[in-house]
Amino acid sequence: MTDTVTTQPVPPHRTAEEIGRTPLGPRPLPPLGEQRPAGELSSVDTVLPNGLRVIAVRRAAVPIVEVRLRIPFGSPSAADAPGHAARAEVLANTLLTGTARRDRVQLDTDLALVGGDLGTVVDPERLSIGGSALASGLDTLLDVLADVLTGAVHSDEETARERDRLVERITLARSQPSVIAREALQRRRYGDHPFSVEVPEAALVAQVTAEQVRDLHRGSVLPRGSVLVLVGDVDPERVVAQVGGALSGWAGQDAARELSPLPPVVGGDLLLVDRPGAVQSQIRLSSQAIARTDPRYPALQLANMVFGGFFSSRLVENIREDKGYTYSARSYLEFTPSGATLLVDADTASEVTAAAVLETRYELGRLGLVPPAGEELETARRYAVGSLLTATSSQAGLASFLANLAVAGLGVDWLRGYPTRLAEVTAEQVAQAALEFFAPSAFTGVVVGDAGRLAPQFHALGGVTLP
Repeated sequence: MTDTVTTQPVPPHRTAEEIGRTPLGPRPLPPLGEQRPAGELSSVDTVLPNGLRVIAVRRAAVPIVEVRLRIPFGSPSAADAPGHAARAEVLANTLLTGTARRDRVQLDTDLALVGGDLGTVVDPERLSIGGSALASGLDTLLDVLADVLTGAVHSDEETARERDRLVERITLARSQPSVIAREALQRRRYGDHPFSVEVPEAALVAQVTAEQVRDLHRGSVLPRGSVLVLVGDVDPERVVAQVGGALSGWAGQDAARELSPLPPVVGGDLLLVDRPGAVQSQIRLSSQAIARTDPRYPALQLANMVFGGFFSSRLVENIREDKGYTYSARSYLEFTPSGATLLVDADTASEVTAAAVLETRYELGRLGLVPPAGEELETARRYAVGSLLTATSSQAGLASFLANLAVAGLGVDWLRGYPTRLAEVTAEQVAQAALEFFAPSAFTGVVVGDAGRLAPQFHALGGVTLP
C-alpha cells in the first residue's frame, strides 16, 4: 500500500505593486503614531580630580553597562600629521595586546568572565575605547580599562605583528573607491590640515617602532580633557565613585591634545579626480554647516532631511527613484571640532555622472527656492524625532550618542530637550536654513572617476576643475 500525497495549488506570483493595491485602489497607509518623548534619565555629569569628565546614566533595560571613552588625540602639527596618524593607528591596535599585569590572553579572559569586551579605534581627532560588560562585572571592566590606560606595554613582538597586519589592511583600503573619494574630499576641504589624514600611508605605518608607540602613549593617553560615558543598569552616583577609584592612577599634568581649529569649507568648483578605467564615479559634495549648539541647528537638520536625509527625500526621489542614476544617494551632517559640515554622497555609472551632478545642483537650488512645508515638512520632522528616539533607545546607542555629544561639550540635558526643539521649528525657519546652507554656490567637493570619459561631460556642464 502506498501513501497518497496531496499537493496544494501554488498561488500565482504577485508583484509588490499588486500586493499594495486593492480593487478600489492603493491600500491606505496606517496613520503615524504619536511620537513619545524619551523617558527620564537619571544621570550624573562631573569632572574627576584627574581632569576626566564622567557621564553616568541609569538605563535598566538589561543588566549590562556600556562604556565609551573619548581621548583627544590630535597631531601636534600639520607637518607631523602623516607620521602621527601612522603611530596612532599602531597604538590603537596594540593597546589591548598586553599590560604589565596581564598578557593578551589574560585580558580577554578577564573580560569574558564578566560577559565583557573592549575595542579601540582612532581618527585624526580622538582615540576611542568602547565596550560593555554585565553590570555585576563593572568593577572588573574598569580594572581592565585602568590597566590598559596606565600599563599597556606595546611589546616589540605585538607591535610588529599588529603593524604588519595594518600595512596589509591599509594597502587594501586605499585601493577602494570610497576611500579614494574620501581622501580626495578631505584634501579638497582642508588642504594639509591634520584632520585630512584619516588613513595613514602604509609605508609610514611600516616604519613605526614599538618605542615610538610607547612614547606616544606616555605623552598623549591622558585623562585631562577626556570624556568617559557609562550607560546601563547602574546607580549613577555609585558608578562615578567606582570610576574615581578605579582610574585614580591614571594621571598627568598636561591635557590631552585637541585638534587645531579647522578652516571653514569654502564653496567652489568640484575637482575631477582621475581613476582610469573606472566604470563608476563617486560624487562627494560638502559645505560648511553649524554646531548642535547653534539655535538654527534644528531647522538645518529638518532641511537636510527633506533634501537627502532619508529615503523619501527629494534627492533620492530624483536621482534614484525617478531617473535611476544611483542605487544610493544621501546627505548628512558630519560633526567636526569646529562645528559641522554638510555632505552629499552618490555613486553613479560613468555615463550618467554629469547628469547626476546637474540634478543634485538643481535639488540644492530648489530646496531654497521651493522650501518644504505642509506634509513634506511634517514627514521629515517625524522621521527626525523617530530616528533620534530609535538611536538612543538601547544602552549601546545612548552611550555612543552621549559620547558624541560630550565631545561638543553637551550632555543629557541637550538630548532631553531636542525632540521639543524639533517640534517647535517653523516652516519659515526651515526655509531660511535651506536658503542659507543649501545654496549650490556654498558647496565644493570632488568627483572620482575615469577622466577620459567624464571630462567632455563636465567641460560642457561647467563648475568642475578638470585634471
